[in-house]
Amino acid sequence: MREVTVSKIISAPREEIFDFVCDLAGRPAYTDHFMRDYRLARVNSVGEGAAARFRIHAPFAKDYAELQISEVDRPRRILETMALGRRGRIRALAVYEFTQESPGVTRIELTTYSEPATPWDRLKELGAAGWVKRQTRKQLERLRMIFEEPGSAPLRRATIAGYDPAKAPRFGAPSGTDPSRPAALGGSADAPPH
Repeated sequence: MREVTVSKIISAPREEIFDFVCDLAGRPAYTDHFMRDYRLARVNSVGEGAAARFRIHAPFAKDYAELQISEVDRPRRILETMALGRRGRIRALAVYEFTQESPGVTRIELTTYSEPATPWDRLKELGAAGWVKRQTRKQLERLRMIFEEPGSAPLRRATIAGYDPAKAPRFGAPSGTDPSRPAALGGSADAPPH
């Protein structure tokens, strides 16, 4: 796919926008229109090394992807590498560049590029540039709305894969214990016998 670049001017300080984009847990708030089943791949969701997995919901391809933040130059640039498709054979890049237009006004530019691995992948990407441009333009518009027109509802956030807050350890109990089961079966030591 050829290089696709979109940009948007947002009325917010550059550092605030940078920090929000650099936190992968906040991505579902403005990318859920084309990224489904979004979940974190690592515990640390901020900065270099943070990673996430998701499914790209495109018209003729529903590929799985893994995204990792490779380089961070605060507050100027974020470089993300992606592996898409079967066994991650399609490599892609996304580069966010943040430019301060004036105090409290930031231009964010998003450039994406992918390299198909096989002739079949090249065939699938024939019309992808237009679709990617529409989706990334909408992504930046939704990001602008988060800062300029905040809603009353809390923003969506992703969690690490398999983590369910309702099943998190509570009251100092080690992870994986069930207080209703005896200690020999994985329960806590002070559980009543059955």
